[in-house]
Amino acid sequence: MMIAMKESQAKKTGRPLSFERGVALERAMHAFWRHGYETTSVAELTAAMGVTAPSLYAAFGDKKSLFLEALRLYAGEPAAIGAALDAAPSARAAVLAMLEGAAARFTGESTPPGCLLASATASGSAASAEVQAVVAGVRHDIATLVRRRIERDVALGLLAADTDAPALAQLAIGVIQGMSVLARDGLGRAALLGVAAQAMHAFRAGPAVLFADG
Repeated sequence: MMIAMKESQAKKTGRPLSFERGVALERAMHAFWRHGYETTSVAELTAAMGVTAPSLYAAFGDKKSLFLEALRLYAGEPAAIGAALDAAPSARAAVLAMLEGAAARFTGESTPPGCLLASATASGSAASAEVQAVVAGVRHDIATLVRRRIERDVALGLLAADTDAPALAQLAIGVIQGMSVLARDGLGRAALLGVAAQAMHAFRAGPAVLFADG
């Protein structure tokens, strides 16, 4: 009720925001990324964002709405992800780019280690089930895009005809999430890139590639 009252009051006054919304959102994303969704308090968020609680509520709604917006900022738009996968020369190249990008992102100098998708809801309780479901949905959507790209290469003969596209797509997602855990454990970028390279052995060439190489 207190949140609703504050939101209502902010709307009635019509006062402009006294902070840069995009900057505040990125800072909130980093807070959730570092500490997780449930364990990050509103007080910690306002301190990280440099805003007051009423300003947070007025600009983003409640904590859950703020997290979901931060999640969209982190994950990117599905259409853009799909376009990048389609533009790659092969499914193997597309997944390798994803893994190498993850290795770089998980070990950034100015960002928390690991992946927001993996860390934000790792210790969530039943109270955050809705948030956990959204995060799982993001992973599912990315896996679906990867599967479709793999299926395309199977149809073109670039991958072996007996390739299990759904399993291979889930392997890619699983490797990324595992790399997140390793990064939070302190594994460096070079080692993560080694993991990415080894994962590529699961992509077995199809007859079209073998013929071209032969």
